[in-house]
Amino acid sequence: MTLTKINQRRFERFKANRKAVWSFWIFTFLFLISLFAEFVANDKPLLVSYDNEIYFPVFKSYPETVFGGEFETETEYTDPFVQDLINEKGWILFPPVAYDHQTVINNLPGPAPSAPTKENWFGTDEQGRDLFARILYGFRLSVLFGFSLTIASAIIGVAAGAVQGYYGGWLDLIFQRFMEVWSSMPQLYILIILSSVIQPSFWILLLFMLLFSWMGFVGVVRAEFFRCRNFDYVKAAKVMGMSDRRIMFKHILPNAMVATMTFMPLVLSGSITALTGLDFLGFGLPPGSASLGEVLAQGKNNLQAPWLGLSAFAAVGIMTVLLVFVGEGVRDAFDPRKAY
Repeated sequence: MTLTKINQRRFERFKANRKAVWSFWIFTFLFLISLFAEFVANDKPLLVSYDNEIYFPVFKSYPETVFGGEFETETEYTDPFVQDLINEKGWILFPPVAYDHQTVINNLPGPAPSAPTKENWFGTDEQGRDLFARILYGFRLSVLFGFSLTIASAIIGVAAGAVQGYYGGWLDLIFQRFMEVWSSMPQLYILIILSSVIQPSFWILLLFMLLFSWMGFVGVVRAEFFRCRNFDYVKAAKVMGMSDRRIMFKHILPNAMVATMTFMPLVLSGSITALTGLDFLGFGLPPGSASLGEVLAQGKNNLQAPWLGLSAFAAVGIMTVLLVFVGEGVRDAFDPRKAY
């Protein structure tokens, strides 16, 4: 697919912003690593060779009897007895970090939370779980949550803003009054009430935050449709008998998408920090989930273990700074005031 001349110029302006380009590639690299977290931090081996057979525990569960054990349950590969059984007739290959985000480590050098070691690069949390694994899985969960919320909010917000701006009149007036009332709802109090009734999960939190986050896109799209609906080419399209839906989404929406694309990286950053804040307060994901906010809360409760708070703060800080730099680059690239 070839880019139009104006999009080529926007792309060139984005590439000229070295800070934004480096931030984009660093964030992409970190996100790709987190997407394959099971191959980086996992208590299941990547490969097992036993009795001239190759097994892939990271993809499939095997009972202990396959490796000469006595139980039909799934093999516990971190058990020294199981490792000895495998090593007698083969070998075992673990990921670089031999723990996932829920693995409780029993042979720690001291009481949990323990300080960083060669085995636990970032140390462990207060329950004896590897901190690097929890941050890696938490990074992935936070970014996926942010992407999902941002895309869904953009779809709803753009559609609502397009309808308001194009038709105006009583429809716009009623919709604006509804948004004023809806945006004044105390979100945190509603979430506290919701948490007392049901256990929040990834999808429940996503749906709850989506109820309010879509309104951020309405204003910029509505203003753009208000501006463009009286342009000559729009009037000509109406005279030619073109449907309102086609005019809105083929002729006016591309202009509104400039503001939407500029706004999306900042909404993504805000979505991630919102989830982190809810987890920090204890109203977010279920206990035991890989959560950066939970690690921050543990750091607050364990000031004698500074690696907890510093690691989570660095992960959240780096993530948000990179997204803000990318957002600034996109904003400058789409800015019509920039010289072509």
